[in-house]
Amino acid sequence: MRARGFRGTIQVVGAEEHLPYDRPPLSKKVLSGTWGEEQIRLRGQRELDALRAGFLLGRSAVRLDVQARTVALDDGPSLDYGRLVLATGLRPRTLPGTDSLYGVWALRSLEDCAGLRAELLTAHDVVVVGAGVLGCEIAATARQMGLRVSMIDRSPVPMLRQTGPDIGRLLSSLHAEQGVRILMGSGTTGLTDEAGRVTGVTVKGGETIPADVVVVTIGSVPATDWLTGSGLPLDNGIVCDERGRAGVDLHAVGDVARWSHGVAGDGLRLENRTNAVQQARSVAADITGAEDGYHQVPYFWTDQYDIRMQVFGWVWLSCREL
Repeated sequence: MRARGFRGTIQVVGAEEHLPYDRPPLSKKVLSGTWGEEQIRLRGQRELDALRAGFLLGRSAVRLDVQARTVALDDGPSLDYGRLVLATGLRPRTLPGTDSLYGVWALRSLEDCAGLRAELLTAHDVVVVGAGVLGCEIAATARQMGLRVSMIDRSPVPMLRQTGPDIGRLLSSLHAEQGVRILMGSGTTGLTDEAGRVTGVTVKGGETIPADVVVVTIGSVPATDWLTGSGLPLDNGIVCDERGRAGVDLHAVGDVARWSHGVAGDGLRLENRTNAVQQARSVAADITGAEDGYHQVPYFWTDQYDIRMQVFGWVWLSCREL
């Protein structure tokens, strides 16, 4: 907004207490210990101050009133808005009955990464449940840290939805060559524990795989619960037009937003960093009077071992492949 000449007041509300940081390195360089927190900061304090924006950190939005144009926060007061941009992202899915089990992790925040890394440093056996992009990256990082790693997924190959079956088979071979035990086409039936601490993952067929640490990467859901009753169109995210508009003077961007794309059509919701950046630029342009909608070709990358994969465009799969 500032780069496009906007001179009004900007307030940024975030539930995390950290200054804005980059999430993709959490599953790789930060988890391995190669990078520290300072290396994933998106901007330093001086650069943030130059934006003349108020950062309200450690506070969550709990209710939206589109008629009154207010956002209620968890600590009591409400904020008025002239324009509102919703970028609340995702909540990781969890396995049933594991919320109080020690040693079971999801990886979303810097705090998650710090806690998971601390346990990996003393672990021997790690099981990753879910073989999407995040699961594959965590499996690769744990293996490079010298741990015994197993990766489980119901799909026939890793990253099927993101890359299709052919590249998925190459990824499966890559991980197997690095020593990861691959259990594709296999779901979990439960976790074993001792005194509240996870000890293994049971898969279909009855085998229990030993685990000091279990990382669950079975997808996420858009963080829209707080918008229930607001009148916004909610359907696997916040439904927007091709300019990211979800209502009067209201936009949504990033993982939580389902945009109408000029090429892919309605209902495109992408969960990656580059999409969030591109949509943010598009929304800033729309708010400041530009005419174009969002037509960028989707793009993401993943680093696993010494391989960098870059993916442009879309993968459409038949029911048989899924």
